[in-house]
Amino acid sequence: MCPAERNDEGATAARLALLLTAFRPGDTALGVSELARRTGLPKSSAHRLIGHLARQGLLERDGTRVRLGLRLFEIGQLAVRQRGLVDAARPYLADLREATRNTVHFAVLEGTEVVYLDVLRGPDAPRLPSRTGGRFPAHATAVGKAILAFSPDSLVDQVIAAGLGRISRRTITAPGLLRRQLAKARTEGVAYEREESVPGVVCVAAPVLDANGTAVAGISLSGWTNRMGTARIGPAVRTASFALSRTLRG
Repeated sequence: MCPAERNDEGATAARLALLLTAFRPGDTALGVSELARRTGLPKSSAHRLIGHLARQGLLERDGTRVRLGLRLFEIGQLAVRQRGLVDAARPYLADLREATRNTVHFAVLEGTEVVYLDVLRGPDAPRLPSRTGGRFPAHATAVGKAILAFSPDSLVDQVIAAGLGRISRRTITAPGLLRRQLAKARTEGVAYEREESVPGVVCVAAPVLDANGTAVAGISLSGWTNRMGTARIGPAVRTASFALSRTLRG
């Protein structure tokens, strides 16, 4: 294959990815014009590529519009199950929710963001923007901090270099303060987030570690600031993450 062909294939793959990732939470079906606007692709190109994706089941037609296809859901489920993380974690997450009646998150780090693999909402917890499959800046979440605290320094550097965007008025945006919090989390085995992503909400998280002591995921518990005592909840979260770590290591 000549370089020109490789470049053309790479460009096509990038355009296909743009179309699939143009869908946002709450979207059902989108028209070709809207997809072209969101991706910056010419309408004719968007129309042609949508046809390819629809034939593969990655998009489904709904009249003159299209929606994400069930094939994508199937692929996503395979991606998670291959790692066995969600199935292994679910009993520990369920126990933690039942014991605290707060919302439990299970997440991994991808780039500078956490991706939520599972969210178990607690009956006494506030309504949160997090959702299974959703993303959030790692520096603004307890689970992101817990993972970063037990990750290579290069990952922390990457997060800081990308910019510590402000999500709420309490979000940590100073690199030095974030590094100090991560150092404390390494010592204590637990990380905290106090109204840094959602006003009125606190969160406690602990890492799930591999045999080398590197974080592969994180478990967090979120609740109302005036109801959830972080000092009291911390040991429960740390115990759940330790038990899951041990299970994954066999």
